[in-house]
Amino acid sequence: MRSDLRAWLVSPAVIVAMGIAVSLAAVFQFSFRAFVPGSLDVGGLTFANFSGMGKSIYLDAFANTLLLSVETTVFSLVAAYPLAYALVRVKNRALKSFILIVSITPLFLGEIVRTYSWIAVLGSNGFINGTLRKLGLIEWPFELMFTHLGVLVALVHVTIPVVVLMLATAISHINRDYEKAAQSLGAGPVRTFVTVTLPLSMPGILASITTAFAWTFSAFATPQMIGGGRVPTVSTLVYQLGFSSMNFPLAASLSVMGLLMTTAALFALGLLTKRLKAVGGH
Repeated sequence: MRSDLRAWLVSPAVIVAMGIAVSLAAVFQFSFRAFVPGSLDVGGLTFANFSGMGKSIYLDAFANTLLLSVETTVFSLVAAYPLAYALVRVKNRALKSFILIVSITPLFLGEIVRTYSWIAVLGSNGFINGTLRKLGLIEWPFELMFTHLGVLVALVHVTIPVVVLMLATAISHINRDYEKAAQSLGAGPVRTFVTVTLPLSMPGILASITTAFAWTFSAFATPQMIGGGRVPTVSTLVYQLGFSSMNFPLAASLSVMGLLMTTAALFALGLLTKRLKAVGGH
């Protein structure tokens, strides 16, 4: 009876895993096929798609995607940690509810809706430029749309809710007795936070880094809508190659390279996590 129940519970995960495996296999085999101009059919096997990855257009896309991922991860952590800390430690229920609403509500709006809201804020006639013009601080609007900064701001806003949830979970599991012990030995609030609270919340920080980095690296809607094709990323370049140039083999090879790059970064983060746990254990 128990084995039948386990089989029923595991079967959905197996089906999803098989679907992902088949999709990855299709992308992988497409990446080694030759492009036939003017046709949706593909040619024979070739390594030409990967040999051309050293061109500046692809290197720029990889470098910019990596930079955006790192920046988004760092800024999301810096912005989310105080919110998560307050969410766990604040005793006033009204204030705690307000922090929860402000932090988590964007998560239920969807990425595209949130990105459209940033178009209204960052546009030439948007909230920021409109306010600055009314105050007489600028004569011509700032270039915020279709810029690296605009994409970064929108990506941070998309990522923060998930990071807040992960950090809040980690902080809520910290035993307050450790902090009280440090304070009884003469440590002030800042030193207690740096030497006790922050290290004990490291599992949540590392989980947030991994999630935010992987999420940002694969983001498409936000870079495409805010960047408008002027801020090159791997995902937007794959879209352009596949649906503008119809060069699906090259788009597939770029996807494979992006997947390998993300896997390598997550593997490095995994090694860092083990190293930190080993240090903490000693």
